[in-house]
Amino acid sequence: MTHSSAARFSRIAGTGSCLPSNRVTNDQLVARLAQHGIETSDAWIQERTGIRSRHFADSHMGTADLGAEAARQALAAASLSAQDIDLIVVATSTPDMVFPSTACLIQQRLGVHGCAAFDVQAVCSGFVYAMTVADAMIRAGNVTRALVIGAEVFSRLLDFSDRTTCVLFGDGAGAVVLELASQPGILASELHADGRYADILCVPGHVEGGRVVGGGTIKMDGPAVFKLAVNVLENGVRAVLGKAGRVEADIDWLIPHQANIRIMQGLAKKLSLSLDKLIVTVDQHGNVSAASIPLALDHAVRSGRVRRGDTLLLEGVGGGFTWGAVLVDY
Repeated sequence: MTHSSAARFSRIAGTGSCLPSNRVTNDQLVARLAQHGIETSDAWIQERTGIRSRHFADSHMGTADLGAEAARQALAAASLSAQDIDLIVVATSTPDMVFPSTACLIQQRLGVHGCAAFDVQAVCSGFVYAMTVADAMIRAGNVTRALVIGAEVFSRLLDFSDRTTCVLFGDGAGAVVLELASQPGILASELHADGRYADILCVPGHVEGGRVVGGGTIKMDGPAVFKLAVNVLENGVRAVLGKAGRVEADIDWLIPHQANIRIMQGLAKKLSLSLDKLIVTVDQHGNVSAASIPLALDHAVRSGRVRRGDTLLLEGVGGGFTWGAVLVDY
C-alpha cells in the first residue's frame, strides 16, 4: 500500500507508566477480608484470576497525580516536552472531581496551557476508545501530538466485604504519545458498546445533594461478564484485522486489557496465537481498568520485548458494556 505525501497518520512516539508505591499482596487482602469474616486464600485468587498483587494509592494521591507521572515518562521516552503537546485525552472511570476533567488537572500538573483536554469514559475499554479519538483528530489535521492516558484509582470503589470484586482491581496509570506520521502506526480500530448489559458491571451511584446516592462501590455479575467478554472480543479482533488487511499470524504481540488470565489466554487460543505472544502483567497490578493496557504496553517496551516494527493488537472490554481493539505497527 502506498500513501501520498499529504497523507496523515499517527504513530506511538513514547510510552510511560506509574504505579503507586503501596504494593498489596494477595495475602494482605486475605487478612483484610478475614476482618469481615470472609474466607479466601492466595491460591483461590491466583487460580481464578492470575493476580498475585496490585497497587493501592495513598489517600493523598489522585488519578491526576498518577496520570501526570505516566505522561512525563511517555514524553521523556518520545524526547518531547509537555509544551509540544496539543491534545490530552484521559481515559478514566475514577476522576478526582465530578468536574473539571482529569485531563485538565493533568494539564495543570504538566504546566501547559491552551491545548485541548478532555476525558473519555468507557471503563476498561477506555484506553482503546481514547487512542481511537486521538488518532482520528491527528488524521483530521486538528492536532499534531497527543498525550493519551489511562489512569485509575479503583481501590476507592471497592467493597472489602465482597471477595468477588475487591481482589480484582488496583490503581495506576499508563500513557502514550501519539504523533503525526507519514506512514500508519495505528492501522485500524474497532469500537462497540451495548447498553443492554449495563447492570452486569457497574458502580450505580451518583452525587445528589452532596451525597453519593445509589451505591458507590463496584457491583459485578462475574459469570455474565466472563461469558460476554469472551464472545465479543474475538469478533472485535477479527474485525480490526479485516479493516487493516492483516491476519492473525501478523500479530507479534497481543496486549489485552489485564482483567483475568483465563480470558486473556482464551482469546489468544481463539486467534491461534502462542501464549508466548501474550503480554501478561495482571499478576503484578491486577485489573487497573483503563490503565491496564498502557501499563502492560509500557512494561513490554521497557523490558525489551516489544520493539520498533512489531505489530501489536491492543484490546479491551469493560462496563457499559463496551469493547474495542486497535491494531498498531509499533
